[in-house]
Amino acid sequence: MKQERIEFGELSYAPCRYGASRMLFRGPRRRLDRPYIAFVGGTETYGKFIEKPFPVLVEKAMRQTCVNFGCVNGGIDVFVNDRAVMEICREADMTVVQIMGANHLSNRFYSVHPRRNDRFLKASTVLQAIYQDVDFSDFSFTRHMLGELHAKSLERFDTVVHELREAWVARMRNLLSQIGPRVILLWFSEEELSDAHWSERKNQLQADPLFITASMVDELRPMVKDVVVANPSEASLARGTEGMFFPPSQEAAASEMLGAACHVDASAVIVPSLREQLYAI
Repeated sequence: MKQERIEFGELSYAPCRYGASRMLFRGPRRRLDRPYIAFVGGTETYGKFIEKPFPVLVEKAMRQTCVNFGCVNGGIDVFVNDRAVMEICREADMTVVQIMGANHLSNRFYSVHPRRNDRFLKASTVLQAIYQDVDFSDFSFTRHMLGELHAKSLERFDTVVHELREAWVARMRNLLSQIGPRVILLWFSEEELSDAHWSERKNQLQADPLFITASMVDELRPMVKDVVVANPSEASLARGTEGMFFPPSQEAAASEMLGAACHVDASAVIVPSLREQLYAI
């Protein structure tokens, strides 16, 4: 990936690399020769448009180095195939893994870009057989593609959702087995962690993390130390883009993200779990 320096106003992401990883992560680069906590996740962990995302807030509260491996629009595939990041996480005192959507991973029906997991690459012959009435060359992003499949047939779409969920659980087991048992799973979302059908959620196909249920997360509990649920308060959600940094052209995108106040809420529930688990080690 071509290195970029990304700045919006006073906000700089200071892109950096760790070890042999090909990925650029948010900096400044943290030292790994002293005890540290690793954070793995998508756009929220990275903290796009956020000056102090929750890994930074946790670092201040814990007074311990926190390494941010968040990836904008990233899914499980970004990390599970990155040996360098997996090794660094395995050596961490604890790794906080943000629960990411089931739409952002390659599966039996379609493949995604290996690093930008929101990008749709191609449909398998199986999916093309199920949806013979769809031209998959029209799609560049997974959510757009899934929206069209949903509009074509609810019955066929349920088959796709079932496959994505099975692939997600299997990929998460792979990820967690590589990192080891010192893991805290983080649900950071406006949505409740529940078994409600995805169509019953108020945001439906726009919900994040998409298609993940409480039962799916429960399957992973034996492999981790804790599961932390961070649902921002109504007051924090109401503050919208307050405290965020973005160019005018990105205002609409920023308004759909969890804002700076929501990151404060997340850190407030992550820190007690970290303290409990690190103390118990």
